[in-house]
Amino acid sequence: MRRERTDAARNRAKILAAAEEIVAARGVEGLSMAEVAAAAGVGVGTLYRRFGDRSGLAYALIDAREREFQAAFLEGPPPLGPGAEPLERARAFLGALADRTIEQLDLLLMAETAAPPARFGGAYDAYHGHLVMLIGQARPGADAYCLADALLAPLAAPLLAHRLRECGVAAGRVKGALDDLVSGLAGA
Repeated sequence: MRRERTDAARNRAKILAAAEEIVAARGVEGLSMAEVAAAAGVGVGTLYRRFGDRSGLAYALIDAREREFQAAFLEGPPPLGPGAEPLERARAFLGALADRTIEQLDLLLMAETAAPPARFGGAYDAYHGHLVMLIGQARPGADAYCLADALLAPLAAPLLAHRLRECGVAAGRVKGALDDLVSGLAGA
């Protein structure tokens, strides 16, 4: 694997920071390659060579947060990371995943609706595998595979956006319901 040049890494960080600011201020619809390039102090050609197009830039924004999130639940401190009881970790994981999804909801909406199976694979598989492991540790013999899908379903970006924006459901209510589902695993 070829290492990224120092100046290229610095430009990448500036580009992603500028793109995050634009998305925060104007949403995904306001993400313009020319504006990002100007805000980051790089040429538009640099942006296109690096990310391909607007959607490639959006995926890079998702990827940066995703790497941080995965590091936190795989090797971070408990209760999200190793060292806590399995259901306590599952509760912490689902709460953190809800926060992470809400933080980048518009970007994730774009990514998850790009193609019918776009939500599944990659990060979803990592989340699913993590929950299967935790449920299996807490409830040997349970159908951890299907239970993990049931716990992840409310955090699908299209459904979560609908509940939060159209139905007026508060994020805390969604997280509370997920806690209740995990508690049900403990009591069953």
